[in-house]
Amino acid sequence: MGKRILIVDDEEFFIQPIKILLERNGYEIHIASDGMSGLQKARVVNPDLIMLDLMLPGIDGYQICRLLKFDEKFKKIPVIIVSAKDTDHDRELGFKSGADSYITKPLNPSELLAEFDKLLVA
Repeated sequence: MGKRILIVDDEEFFIQPIKILLERNGYEIHIASDGMSGLQKARVVNPDLIMLDLMLPGIDGYQICRLLKFDEKFKKIPVIIVSAKDTDHDRELGFKSGADSYITKPLNPSELLAEFDKLLVA
């Protein structure tokens, strides 16, 4: 099986096409639909990369990113923030929270795969 990807997003209609795209490209996909389950799943799955929405029930994506990036065990895992929030302020906050990349919705599949290739060089 390929690299493990954790998608933390509460929008089912967004997750399903991305899951299919990534599985077709050899990735093993794990999904969490809110902040707390995203953190728990990260600890269990130990993903190679995390796709993280910002607007989540409970803990938001900025907080999740900070918690992961300040944890020795997870700080090296690339985090791509994937959000409909598209202001310079949102992007700046994302990178200050520790994100490695910031992509806005709706996603361009080839842009997403190129970002994965860039961040998952092993």
